[in-house]
Amino acid sequence: MEKFFKLKENKTTVSTEMMAGVTTFFAMSYILFVNPSILSQTGMPFQAVFLATIIASIIGTLIMGLFANVPYAQAPGMGLNAFFTFTVVFGLGYTWQQALAMVFICGLINVLITVTKIRKLIIKAIPESMQHAIGGGIGIFVAYVGIKNAKLLDFTVQKEPTKGVVNGDSIVPALGNFNNPEIILAIIGLVLMTILVILNVRGAILIGIVTTTIIAIPMGVVDLSTIDWQTNSLGNSLSELGTTFGAAFGPDGMQTLFSDASKIPQVLMTVIAFSLSDTFDTIGTFIGTGRRTGIFSKEDELALEDSKGFSTKMDKALFADAIATSIGAVVGTSNTTTYVESAAGIGAGGRTGLTSVVVAGLFALSSLFSPLIAVVPAQATAPALILVGIMMLASFKDIQWNDLEEAVPAFFASIFMGLCYSISYGIAVGFIFYAIVKVAKGKFNEVSPILWIVNALFILNFIILAIL
Repeated sequence: MEKFFKLKENKTTVSTEMMAGVTTFFAMSYILFVNPSILSQTGMPFQAVFLATIIASIIGTLIMGLFANVPYAQAPGMGLNAFFTFTVVFGLGYTWQQALAMVFICGLINVLITVTKIRKLIIKAIPESMQHAIGGGIGIFVAYVGIKNAKLLDFTVQKEPTKGVVNGDSIVPALGNFNNPEIILAIIGLVLMTILVILNVRGAILIGIVTTTIIAIPMGVVDLSTIDWQTNSLGNSLSELGTTFGAAFGPDGMQTLFSDASKIPQVLMTVIAFSLSDTFDTIGTFIGTGRRTGIFSKEDELALEDSKGFSTKMDKALFADAIATSIGAVVGTSNTTTYVESAAGIGAGGRTGLTSVVVAGLFALSSLFSPLIAVVPAQATAPALILVGIMMLASFKDIQWNDLEEAVPAFFASIFMGLCYSISYGIAVGFIFYAIVKVAKGKFNEVSPILWIVNALFILNFIILAIL
């Protein structure tokens, strides 16, 4: 173990790595509750998504630990699962099988850009301010989904002045009615989880979800007598997994994804949106946590632009992240990505892949608790979405909002993303306005040729949507 993980070289021990693994797992284990609750809204079997989440997390995290030897854990990403459900399936009208096919293609693209110099071109093409805007915008989107799931906002058409204001077919959301026990439960969960997070309690989000679920029982929001424990067993989860496993390649997935020629530009844009969000989220996590701790050297960071293949630890880590996305799509879940919660384990001393191996082992053990997942109400996971979204807003601090040349494109790639309830449209309009602003300032050459190509595809997509 010492020789394989190079513990002494990384100034760590087995016990330290194991504790770091436990810390990381509890910091990110909320995904076991949240991911099935989001993806199952598309029609995917809840227990199948639960098991797919575990399988994708185990495989992705093991590759990260055994191949790259870095202390990072992987699981289906927050924000990306919301994009999968609310934008791709609900908004654009694709089947969940087709959405899985897009995620699989996204994984292949990320593998390609990781092993070639294409990665260098893409990273240089996207301005740093836009990268931060996209990250923060996804945070707004995720938090908004949480607020909706908690029913804190009322989207029902009402004529009373205190309710949603109706303007033609549009509705301005209003505050929910607080005499509803579900809303009261969500508020209790949000307050509790916020306190735990602020106090830096390990596993704060998981503790908040579990505690809120327990409170939901006497409040009547959760009725244990209605839970079918046999249906939600591990055995049944394995049976339901057959529905999602390989569905990306079936007649409702890859086989029909490109059958409508008019939608091909939209499909390509959606895949690009998946890829951009996944890529920059991962790179930001690696650089943000690895720089301070020495996990990645300065040479590793520079290699993001100049190297190809697997010449550095960073290259191997990026490859592990990319391959995990395609694996996740095969078993039946949205993009599997590197979790920023890995920072909790790194803070506890994790420095090698042994930390990741421990996390993977704990994910495997969690499969035994499948029946308990069905008890968790949406009001218990909604606060987690809100808080994770708030944490993602940290990206905004690196945007110069007092400079309109930077602020206008950043607004559309972030705030507008949440307002129009679409991550892909937010990115599209942000990129388009970036080009407009640069041309207006006479800085045409600052817009990368790659960005011009992407913008042309985005505009073509909007034209097609207008015609159809």
